[in-house]
Amino acid sequence: MTKYIFFFVSIFCGFSVFAQLPQSNIYLFNMKQVSDSIFEFHQPQYLTAFNANGYNNQPSFFTNDELYISAQMPSMQQPELYLLNLRDRTKLRVTETAEGEFSPTRMPDFYNFSAIRQEYIGRDTVIRLWQFPIDRLTNGKPVFKYLQGIGYYSWINSKEVAVFVVDNPSYLALANVDTDELIPIATDVGRCIRKLPNGNLSFIQRNEAGAWTIMELSLYRRGNFTPQPIISSLGGVEDFAVLPDGSYIMGRGSKLYKFNRFRDEDWIEIADLRYYNITNISRLAISPDLKIAIVAD
Repeated sequence: MTKYIFFFVSIFCGFSVFAQLPQSNIYLFNMKQVSDSIFEFHQPQYLTAFNANGYNNQPSFFTNDELYISAQMPSMQQPELYLLNLRDRTKLRVTETAEGEFSPTRMPDFYNFSAIRQEYIGRDTVIRLWQFPIDRLTNGKPVFKYLQGIGYYSWINSKEVAVFVVDNPSYLALANVDTDELIPIATDVGRCIRKLPNGNLSFIQRNEAGAWTIMELSLYRRGNFTPQPIISSLGGVEDFAVLPDGSYIMGRGSKLYKFNRFRDEDWIEIADLRYYNITNISRLAISPDLKIAIVAD
C-alpha cells in the first residue's frame, strides 16, 4: 500500500484567523475485511487539503460517495457544512449562516438531513437540532418545537431521536419529534451515539471509576430500558464506528482496533496508520461499502 495520500480538489483559500475550533483533518481509506481479524486499507486520500489549517470534523456518509462534514476555515467565525463528493473529487458548501452547524446526518426519510445548530439569541447561546432538505430548496427548520440543549444525537426512526441533552447533569434520552417528550436512558454518557444494524442503540458511558464502557440498549422493550455493557473502551477514547456486521471500530493514536462481541475476547489491532502522518485519531465514520473517514489532528 502506497504511503502517498492524494489531495482533494480545492477551490477556497483561507484568510485571517478568528476564534477557531481545534485544528483537525479528515482522511479516507477503502477497507477490505479479509477475515475476522485481518483488514486491508487501500486508496488513501487526504480530503481536507482545502482547509489544512482549519477545523474539519464530524464526517457522515449520506451515500457511499457523499460525505458531509463540518468545517471552519480560518476566515470563518463559525463552522459550516460541506458536501465532499468522493466520486467526482469535488466539494460543495451546503450552509452559509451566522450560526455554526455541526454533526450532519441523513434523516430516515432520505429527503432531509439534520445538524446541530449553535445559535446566538441576544446574549444567550442556544443549541438546537435542525433539519434541512437534501435539495437545499428551503432554509430548514428546527426538528423540535421547544427542545433545546442537544449536543449529540442519532436517529432511531422518523419519529424518534436518541439525544445527548446538555444539562446538569447531562443525560441520554429518547426524544419524540411530534411531542418533544423525553424518555431518559442514562447519565454520564459520552458524545458517541450509534444505532446498530440489529436496531439497538449503542453509546459510551462512564463508570464510577471514570472509565468509559460501550453500552448496548434494546429499543424493543420500551418498559424496561436497561443498557448492557459490551466492552471497556480503549483508554482515553470515547468515539466508535460500527461495521455492517455489528463489529465496533475504535481509533487510538495512529491505530485502529476492532471488536465483535460474538467472536472476539478483546480489542484487536487492525491497522497502524502512522506512515500516513495520522497520529491522533478522534472520530470515525464508515460507509455501507466500507470506506472509512478518519478525523485526526
